[in-house]
Amino acid sequence: MKPLEKLLKKPGSHLPVRPAAPPGQVPGPGSVPAPRRQSLSRPPASPEEPAGPAGPVPGGEGRWLELRPPEAPLRSPEDPSPGCDRERDREREPPSPEPPPAARCCCGCGCAPAAPAPPERLLAALLDRLPAAEHGRGCGAESLLDDIVLTHSLFLPTERFLQQLHQQYPGGHGAGGTFVLAAGSPPARWEEGSGLRRKRAVLAVLLHFLDTYKGLLQEEESAGKVIKELYLLIMKDTSLYHELEDEIIKLHQLVETVELKVADETPPPNKQVKPLFRHFRRIDSCLQTRVAFRGSDEIFCRVYMPDHSYVTIRSRLSASVQDILASVTEKLQYSEEQSARGDALILVTMASSGEKAVLQPSEECVFTTLGINSHLFACTRDTFDSLVPLPEEIQVVPGDTEIHRAEPEDVANHLTAFHWELFRCIHEVEFVDYVFHGERGRRETANLELLLQRCSEVQHWVGTELLLCEALGKRAHLLKKLIKIAAICKQNQDMLSFYAIVIGLNNAAISRLRLTWEKLPGKFKNLFRKFENLTDPCRNHKTYREVLAKMKPPLIPFVPLILKDLTFLHEGSKTLVDGLVNVEKLHCIAEKVRTVRKYRSRPLCLELEASPAQLQTKAYVRQLRVIDNQNLLFELSYKLEPGSQ
Repeated sequence: MKPLEKLLKKPGSHLPVRPAAPPGQVPGPGSVPAPRRQSLSRPPASPEEPAGPAGPVPGGEGRWLELRPPEAPLRSPEDPSPGCDRERDREREPPSPEPPPAARCCCGCGCAPAAPAPPERLLAALLDRLPAAEHGRGCGAESLLDDIVLTHSLFLPTERFLQQLHQQYPGGHGAGGTFVLAAGSPPARWEEGSGLRRKRAVLAVLLHFLDTYKGLLQEEESAGKVIKELYLLIMKDTSLYHELEDEIIKLHQLVETVELKVADETPPPNKQVKPLFRHFRRIDSCLQTRVAFRGSDEIFCRVYMPDHSYVTIRSRLSASVQDILASVTEKLQYSEEQSARGDALILVTMASSGEKAVLQPSEECVFTTLGINSHLFACTRDTFDSLVPLPEEIQVVPGDTEIHRAEPEDVANHLTAFHWELFRCIHEVEFVDYVFHGERGRRETANLELLLQRCSEVQHWVGTELLLCEALGKRAHLLKKLIKIAAICKQNQDMLSFYAIVIGLNNAAISRLRLTWEKLPGKFKNLFRKFENLTDPCRNHKTYREVLAKMKPPLIPFVPLILKDLTFLHEGSKTLVDGLVNVEKLHCIAEKVRTVRKYRSRPLCLELEASPAQLQTKAYVRQLRVIDNQNLLFELSYKLEPGSQ
């Protein structure tokens, strides 16, 4: 089992439990108790209780979300009078006791948090909470807006989410200022002032959605069509021009930046794809800055035959196994008669250890799932058992590499710079899609999977370099250098490299080298013990979390631990409880994703020279050659120190 897989299977921390309401606290007569946030452990006492200001239509027939215009006249957006609309409403209502601590919103104003609601009504409840003048600020609306935009794919497909947003725009469907609240619901008529409030709320959600997803929307053709329709509807609405001129300009800029695709449109002839001319693990030239990859990007990949010959195919990053085999068949001029005789090709992943796995025709994005030294093989089922790894993957040539010549500071700085590029390429939504297997599946998690692959690569790189060093004194010096590199990475706040190096040094094939560790100076032995304590998983990585909390951006976290936390959130609570969306779960997930946003809120500034020696070190760090076969690592370890335990 891979080290990252073991980490993700370890138990995590428990979700925070909100304090219960004080016993004996009963709402006053004539007042309506504030709805509580849905618990993660048990369903609500009354699933039919309305969410937020919405209520069932009088008469009890149907389950429409009734949105009524406010009873009092609306204040102008320029009105400088303090307080929110809720304060004005309290002046006309009898006093009610303050909500208990568990029922307060996250902004601390004392209002009720978002209550659980059916998926088709949660967006309407959000739009009701968005203040007209502030565009999503105050009364917890800004946090709720970000929660729903980041996690909506857990309970509602993106296309359906955008369709509901389009339907919520007054005048979007029908005439006379009416719009449809949800599919199958009758239209509601709005007065002029109330309709303007709703338009502002819809515009605020659309702006936040576009600003969050940006490039990911280029892969969503159906969603792009809905966004364009809503965009054209807003641009034609002259009532918004004078009130929200800045927001309209921002919307126009975002739509142009995203370059939305529409299914019935042909791609522009001048648009170029990003060809990847090398193996997927080395997709860029080693000295170029890494860029984010999307499912529609094209790559060039080698597919090997049982005799180790290969064909190079051009394929989309998100291509399915069936598409890849079709390209290979075309290259090999594989006849239809051979397929009819039962000699159809199958696609197999082959690791350097000899492990093989047959890929199913419907699987997608297989390039990002390959191991460090894994390759794709195309063969028939009759030749499957005869497949063996490529010779160069199991060949070991001991000797000095760049690590022996480079300074520890240079290696650590180039590791941090490269991992920062990889970390910056990951879209924050990839964390949600990777764990929750959303509608995009693995099509849009390529950048995250590349960083995870790189983390495993650094772990095996540590063991490879030490075990290929035959001289004991030289090996002990290299061990000291690697510990120093880990210390500098920690100083650079690159916890990904730091963690990977420490895990690599704790590999059983390395930790058994007693003679090598005995020659390590006492200062570095004590330093490594501190590193082991920092990476100790006890009490849910308490020590590491405390150190990370004291760091300020920019920093690179240990990404597998973030995925572990998200996995625990996913498996520890249901997204839908009795048909109602668990809003608290969405908030916990979004909070974890927002930490990634905070870590990258500032640019990384490292002083790296452009001398030939530095460029050589940079190329070495970005193209590590490692042995990921644990059996082979043990063989090398026993060859170096047969009697060590």
